Amino acid sequence: MGTLRNGFKKESFILSVDVGTTSIRCHVYDKEAKIRGSCSVKVVPLYPEVGYVEMDPDALWKGFITVVKGAVQDAGVQMRQMEALGISTQRSTFTTWDRNTGNPFHNFISWQDQRAADLVKSWNRSCTMRTLQGAMKLIYFLTRQDRSLAASLIVFTTQHVTFRLIWVLTHYKQVRQAVAEGNCCFGTIDTWLLYKLSKGNIHATDYSNASTTGFFDSYQMCWSGLLCSLISLPMSILPTVEDTGHNFGSTDPSIFGVPIPIMSVMADQQAAMFGECCFEIGDVKITMGTGTFMDINTGSKPHTSIAGLYPLVGWKIGSELVYVAEGNSADTGTAINWAQGLELFSDVQQTSAMAYSVSDSDGVCFVPSFSGLQAPLNDPKACASLMGLKPSTTKSHLVRAILESVAFRNNQLYETMLRETHIPITKIRVDGGVSSNDFVMQLTADLFGRKLVRPNHHEMSSLGAAYVAGLGVGFWRTREELKKLQVTDDVFLPRGAPKQGTSGPSGEYDPVLQCWERALLRSMNWYTKP
Repeated sequence: MGTLRNGFKKESFILSVDVGTTSIRCHVYDKEAKIRGSCSVKVVPLYPEVGYVEMDPDALWKGFITVVKGAVQDAGVQMRQMEALGISTQRSTFTTWDRNTGNPFHNFISWQDQRAADLVKSWNRSCTMRTLQGAMKLIYFLTRQDRSLAASLIVFTTQHVTFRLIWVLTHYKQVRQAVAEGNCCFGTIDTWLLYKLSKGNIHATDYSNASTTGFFDSYQMCWSGLLCSLISLPMSILPTVEDTGHNFGSTDPSIFGVPIPIMSVMADQQAAMFGECCFEIGDVKITMGTGTFMDINTGSKPHTSIAGLYPLVGWKIGSELVYVAEGNSADTGTAINWAQGLELFSDVQQTSAMAYSVSDSDGVCFVPSFSGLQAPLNDPKACASLMGLKPSTTKSHLVRAILESVAFRNNQLYETMLRETHIPITKIRVDGGVSSNDFVMQLTADLFGRKLVRPNHHEMSSLGAAYVAGLGVGFWRTREELKKLQVTDDVFLPRGAPKQGTSGPSGEYDPVLQCWERALLRSMNWYTKP
């Protein structure tokens, strides 16, 4: 970067856009990874029917253009000073479009959408699935290959693209017709953006995004031919899968006035992992936003899970391939927003102080499962509940119980991760909106018996995509350089003496935890209708 401002060379920057569930944000980063300009627009979800969650592809595209131009303007610099563009997106939200005209056949169908729930249920129970699982168990017994064990345990969920895409192929005649004529393109948000930015020249995705769809084989690193033929999914509609750090081509000059090289495309949780510099095996990243996503770097091997930790591709850059194992809890921010809607507090910033204002939750337990319970319980029929209410229960007790439940779910995911991966944990970094709550952070550190580090940067997905793009054009040279850029963070050390004979967490919360686990069991399998 030439910082000489006497006419030789202007300072250069990296652009990064993060397309989230609630907003699209763009940041302009300088050499110190400081944000020099920003712009964001809200994502407006559409709910055409109960259980349907959609987004307008054109509104998304316009929003993308708006934030890029807005961030560069906010930084007070020129578009030609942008060396590269990185893109991070929410995962498993997709649309299909006409290969010739580029017109979408339908709105984006969000990862939150439930329209394929019955389809998923009937498939998971079907003879075909049972036969497949049985055959894979037998192959695993004979070969001891993890890949066969993983296939024998496969269970579809509505969060995977798989059956929402089958639903589209079943219900939209236009899409079926385009598939028959070889004119249909499928894509998650990143693929759609690449297509639009290149004026229809690029139909591609990266390994981190592909691995979250549900029909990508993370062991063979390609779309799963077996799975696609099993569910009659035409492979002709699928994009090319490229490295996460790859020169995808430049934006068409007509869009921003100059071509900008697109140097990274990344799924948001994996991008946050990169932004947190979780480059070593055993590094853990916890993002607490709408839901909680806990990811551990498992190195060059995909993790085969019994309890529902999903093996994903973290990133592939050149010859380096990194896998992560991920567990998630769907209702973290949701639970806190719900409590705010009930007017238990007016400002989220008050909740930590409210929880600390009482010595315990007075025996009240909250189960945060508005959308069922994910790993390790995997019960979609669980209900959210408050138990142990008394006449002495105050708002502060309720708030404390809700915040405790977030830390308790963190602890469940963490213990599952330890039990399943057998990988020594090297560091734990926590980000996302809910991580700004000191009570949740401190209790999580106490339960883990580990130091937690919270960066001052909140938007790690955007930073991760910027880092990958910047490394690709030599804006930053090495990962060590990136680690040095990490801003001073808040550190939470576990309190309380460890249990006797262990170096782990103290047991002082055990009775509360046991009480909460009883509440959890009572909330399970609540919705019994088929």
